[in-house]
Amino acid sequence: MGLLNVIRRMALREKLPIREIARRTGLSRNTIRKYLKAGTIEPKFTVPERPSKLDPFAGKLAGWLKTETLKSRKQRRPLTQLHADLVALGFTGSYNRVA
Repeated sequence: MGLLNVIRRMALREKLPIREIARRTGLSRNTIRKYLKAGTIEPKFTVPERPSKLDPFAGKLAGWLKTETLKSRKQRRPLTQLHADLVALGFTGSYNRVA
């Protein structure tokens, strides 16, 4: 829930004074007053779809992870080995992306 929605709920539904809202949120009274007076809606930013370097290998990695979960803990391959196997297949991304 966005901060503007929280401030509005405290002010309109719970009927809290501005000082109490400021105390609970850690914002100044002037900021709270400004947010309540503005009446704007919190902006929703959309994240554009970006292809990942891991996308072409996602099916292969999902299959590996599924077979690894069936094995006992000591027989499983570590993530470093899974990353090395993906690099052998042509993956150019980092270990952190796989992890």
